[in-house]
Amino acid sequence: MSLRIGLVQTTTGIDPAFEADALAAAIGTLAAQGAQLIFTPEMSGLLDRDRGRAATAITDEAQDPVLTAVRAAARKAGVWVQLGSLALRDPSAERLANRAFLIDNHGRICARYDKIHLFDVALGGSETYRESAAYAPGTEAVIAETPYGALGLTICYDVRFPALHRALAEAGATMLAVPAAFTRPTGEAHWHVLLRARAIETGCFVIAAAQTGDHADGRATFGHSLVIDPWGVVLLDMGTAAGTAIVDIDLAAVADARRRVPALGHARAYAPPAPRTAAAA
Repeated sequence: MSLRIGLVQTTTGIDPAFEADALAAAIGTLAAQGAQLIFTPEMSGLLDRDRGRAATAITDEAQDPVLTAVRAAARKAGVWVQLGSLALRDPSAERLANRAFLIDNHGRICARYDKIHLFDVALGGSETYRESAAYAPGTEAVIAETPYGALGLTICYDVRFPALHRALAEAGATMLAVPAAFTRPTGEAHWHVLLRARAIETGCFVIAAAQTGDHADGRATFGHSLVIDPWGVVLLDMGTAAGTAIVDIDLAAVADARRRVPALGHARAYAPPAPRTAAAA
């Protein structure tokens, strides 16, 4: 079965209304090129390290202009959209949610996923991130059904946790979404190898729509949105320019890769290693 994938690579700023219009236009462009399933990056509506300023722009789902615009664009174009993620308020929680969506060709929300692993790192110099200071971690892995197969939902830093991706594949996922806003230092060092590893380990297609460029809040992201087949072959690399891209994938490649190397079926339970103790004197 052939599937035409569309990717949106953005340099998201601090104005959700502007991003809503831009994403709707990109979805229309990709749909006109035959895309059936479209992917956007993490934080597609707002990327702002100034938490005070960002707080004035972040809303709940019902009021979010980007979610509203993307749902309308999906319905108008008759395409499915994996909206990488949005910063959203949850009335029942003290912290925000970094939430991904799958939207069907009627504009309906079919699945939600809250990012489980939060980016709390010190990369050196002044580049420090504490995502958990503003966002609450999700607690549930999510697979979304599409007409083209089961799609496992993850977000950015999740890519460093192979067990999550394996669990999604073992539960039936044949495609994995990894929307991201990777920093340049971590992207240059780890982006391609991590994503290829997740594809190879799971025998899944990996679709990673990414942020790119120099952002209004002062950060810089790596770009290089990727589509990788289940054998680890990079089918699409969008480089560093913002824009859209199309790639056709053959979903039969999932069964072929898993037949050739059936690693998912070879996993065995084992006891963890015993703690090491100092040798007796």
